[in-house]
Amino acid sequence: QVQLVESGGGLVQAGGSLRLSCAASGRTYDMGWFRQAPGKEREFVASITWNRGLTAYADSVKGRFTISRDNAKNTAYLQMNGLKPEDTAVYYCVARSSIVSASWEYWGQGTQVTVAS
Repeated sequence: QVQLVESGGGLVQAGGSLRLSCAASGRTYDMGWFRQAPGKEREFVASITWNRGLTAYADSVKGRFTISRDNAKNTAYLQMNGLKPEDTAVYYCVARSSIVSASWEYWGQGTQVTVAS
């Protein structure tokens, strides 16, 4: 069982930046980020494929967030710029266990991001 450990969350003023990291304890394939704000459903934020590094983003974060990964370190990153109060949420790192997996089997424990207006 692969463990995902997020770090880098915190409190930031609107317009500021944060960089989240997600370290995997073992081999993973595609990786990504979800978030859940209070009283709202969990939503997709961004993902990146393991081999070609192809990325996908939610419309709400396009142009502001950048996902990347370092396969040698089994680590994914989420650079968040131009943060808005509506970005406040618990951010979860996710990963797939195989190249053919259709779901996100691995989830981290989450890291809180709070954006003050």
